[in-house]
Amino acid sequence: MADVAPESVLLAGAGRAILLQLANPAVGRGVARHSNFAADPLRRLHATLSYVYALTNGTPAQQRLVKARVQRAHLPVKGGPGPRHPAYDAGDPALQLWVAATLYESAMHMYDAVFPALAPGIADAVYQDYAVLGTALGMPGRLWPATRADFCNYWNESLRGLDVDDSIRRVARELLSADNAPPWIKLLMPLARFLTVGLLPPSVRELYGFPWSPPKDRLLRGICAMASILVRITPVWIRHAPMRHYLKHLA
Repeated sequence: MADVAPESVLLAGAGRAILLQLANPAVGRGVARHSNFAADPLRRLHATLSYVYALTNGTPAQQRLVKARVQRAHLPVKGGPGPRHPAYDAGDPALQLWVAATLYESAMHMYDAVFPALAPGIADAVYQDYAVLGTALGMPGRLWPATRADFCNYWNESLRGLDVDDSIRRVARELLSADNAPPWIKLLMPLARFLTVGLLPPSVRELYGFPWSPPKDRLLRGICAMASILVRITPVWIRHAPMRHYLKHLA
């Protein structure tokens, strides 16, 4: 995991992971009620990246810091059920499992699209290491599916239970529009939006109402093929630069 997580190409799947998290009705409702994406649309992304980099490659002090930050942020995110919505609580272990699962699955989805496949033993070790993204939130370790095959079953079952309403679609639009982001971020947003939508599972893309087409799918495959060439010729210190940036500015 310490070798996989720092690869900057995995950032292309970050938006995908966030939209998958929001598609869980309980997570989406909590974010819609307690987040301010319109005012600071990149805040959740920055917090997620800091969390992942610190837990995978940070010092013990950095790991304690991100755990404390996440716990403080999650304390007020809870509420009772409504007429059309489930109850939500950021401290719910099942929701913590889902958040960690989206981070792992999105990272590996992007990794497999660009890098050669990991050897089975290494892939199993990486999978087990990724459990820390859930246990650091407070999720009991026993909830992390025991094997990659078990995770696949959990993932497919979870996808069938996702649902997106208008409030979550509004949050997604705010995230992908980045109206209040710095100019350099806005320049990158067309590509970021394309990758985020294209990398989503088709069923989830349909829940959000994002249009897609065969030409777009061919373009996405071409971008991934180009990225697979670039990672072979780009030095590791450049590919891992975003991780170093986030760890340096963590405090």
